[in-house]
Amino acid sequence: MNNIVRDTPLPQAGKAVGIETLGMTMRFGSFTALDNVSIDVPAGSFHALLGENGAGKSTLVKCIMGFYHATSGSLSVDGREVSVASPKDAATYGLGMVYQHFTLVPSLTGAENLVISRTSVPSVINWAKERKDLAAFMERMPFQIPLERPVSELAAGEKQKLEIVKQLYLGRSFLVLDEPTSVLTPAEADEMLGIVRGMTERGELTVLMISHKFHEVTKFADAVSILRRGKLVGTGKVSELSTADMAAMMIGDVKLAELDSRLPVPEAAKSVLKVEQVKAPDRSGLKTIEIDNLFVRSGEIVGIAGISGNGQKELTEILAGQRPTDRGTVTVNGEAYGATRPETRKNNVRFIPEEPLQNACAPKMTVSENLAFRTFDLKGDGKDAIWLNKGEMKKRATSLISDFKVKTASSSSPIAALSGGNVQRAVLARELTGDVDLLIVSNPCFGLDFSAVAEIRARIMRARNSGTAVLLLSEDLDELLEMSDRIMVISEGKLVYETPIRAADIGVIGAHMAGHH
Repeated sequence: MNNIVRDTPLPQAGKAVGIETLGMTMRFGSFTALDNVSIDVPAGSFHALLGENGAGKSTLVKCIMGFYHATSGSLSVDGREVSVASPKDAATYGLGMVYQHFTLVPSLTGAENLVISRTSVPSVINWAKERKDLAAFMERMPFQIPLERPVSELAAGEKQKLEIVKQLYLGRSFLVLDEPTSVLTPAEADEMLGIVRGMTERGELTVLMISHKFHEVTKFADAVSILRRGKLVGTGKVSELSTADMAAMMIGDVKLAELDSRLPVPEAAKSVLKVEQVKAPDRSGLKTIEIDNLFVRSGEIVGIAGISGNGQKELTEILAGQRPTDRGTVTVNGEAYGATRPETRKNNVRFIPEEPLQNACAPKMTVSENLAFRTFDLKGDGKDAIWLNKGEMKKRATSLISDFKVKTASSSSPIAALSGGNVQRAVLARELTGDVDLLIVSNPCFGLDFSAVAEIRARIMRARNSGTAVLLLSEDLDELLEMSDRIMVISEGKLVYETPIRAADIGVIGAHMAGHH
């Protein structure tokens, strides 16, 4: 056997393993992140782990996976107590994890990412054989992914699928899924979770899923464990618990911010944004984005629904001035708009992009500096400033942090030190302060917890009710149905369907998203 032949057989469907934690406790100095938590996830079950951000879910799974060494307590795999000192140890027991944030190498293709993820890789790789093996393996997978494309070119939904495929490719038989569907459409999420659920029912896989989506938990999980402030506050069969029961255990007695009552869009409302006959190349340069007629009126939310990778990203780049167009016009308030800083300022256009830490922040700069990006070069009277006014920046930041409930040690902490929900709150604070004529928002609630989601949606709704035109691009159809006045579907770079929310039919929207139109 020479060194170019595959060193390990292609994994076949495995046999699920079960795990149990007993009295798992994790202290960081005087702070107890996890307090005596015992959960049992039997082999072949689909178990959901619920709790607000900071409830201890991540700490628990990091103890299971060997990233943390629990202060006390034990872990059993298939009834045998084991010591998991590292993720490598976890892998030897068949335990794997799919993270909310991607772990793939962006510059490599999907195929290369899969092959190099094996524990031992031949020094010379026989790609003809690997591709044949991968094709056979992918035939058994629930979704097709273009394995020949660099991961950096894949949309978020495709990357998440590849993360799951990678774990199955490595032969894992117990998977922790950390909010696996936050970047998938409802149809993709249902399909993926349905396949994973099928694998648990056949005894090939055990799943522990961290989720904030109750409908996924009730549809796919057998049992649920709920954490609050580091303690296990409830556990039980999903069939015996209502979503209201689960929410009450998760949140305790806190009252959630209600979504504002929605005023109807006035008939005479003017179009703030118009995109007409716009054509531009997509990310691959092989296809085109063609937006013939998109308009958003004052006091209206237009939702753009679509399966990840169908041109949403390119559309936001065109509107942000980051993607040149071959033809067509973009106008805001009746004037040609090229997204320059003066035009953005004059027309009060604001942006909340997907993954705001990467796309709307300078991660190493302070919270105060990030909050000043729109105003640092202006004096109080609106004229150009020559010097930075640090005192004014700090004062303004302190006020915004308080208004938008941004949890941060201090306004001079780097923004990268904040949790995802707090980064999103900080970006909202910057973008929604002052007059806003047009707000362009992309997946605003990606990976956020229950109360942060309600609060952020309420803020966007409040902007709409005060006359802002909102373009909301989201891969969460529930979010679009809850928030939008009109929904448009984007498929293969074109807007293919439009419906007012009162007449919206999920089946029809889903069929157009999937390209059946």
